[in-house]
Amino acid sequence: MTKGITRERIVTAALELLDDQGMDALTVRALAARLDVGAPALYWHVRDKQELLDQMATDVMRRVGGALTALPPGDARRADLTAYARVLRSEYLRHRDGARIFSGTRITDPDVVRMKEPLLERWTAAGWKPVEADDAVDVVTAFVVGFVIEEQERRQSAERDGWLGEGASLVKEAGPRHDDGGRRFERHLGIVLAGLAVRPDA
Repeated sequence: MTKGITRERIVTAALELLDDQGMDALTVRALAARLDVGAPALYWHVRDKQELLDQMATDVMRRVGGALTALPPGDARRADLTAYARVLRSEYLRHRDGARIFSGTRITDPDVVRMKEPLLERWTAAGWKPVEADDAVDVVTAFVVGFVIEEQERRQSAERDGWLGEGASLVKEAGPRHDDGGRRFERHLGIVLAGLAVRPDA
């Protein structure tokens, strides 16, 4: 095993590489060069790129879970889900291609998964079944991932209106460039949470 190379150092360097150059540049070879080691040295710690992505996502979700431990007690499912969505979006936005690269990954640390337990306890005490509570987390997570992927990849500018041409005045008025990402996120999140509140089994 190469001296001084740990999973923590690898994940930190991988996140830095992601932020500097984006998802397409995140390769084992590029990461090894950043750490000034041979690529085989990394395989002591991560078997392949997917395991590396899983480790990176676990690091991000550890911060998300840690932020949620400070939620005030009580039956506040909507407030809890709102806080979760905001923290998750914030963590994804910290990293270039964050939502795109972390979607579909697997959490590798059981302690990170266990961080959901206090929320599930609160919500089941308030009347949700465990599967209903977990569904709510999954729905909100899917919304945040999709929103932030679009948010991070949208590079439209004033040129878009010229490209659309005539006869699309309402499309131009409603276009995302006229709408701050934060306000748009809060509005869309409100729609999602309102839907969860009126579902038949809620």
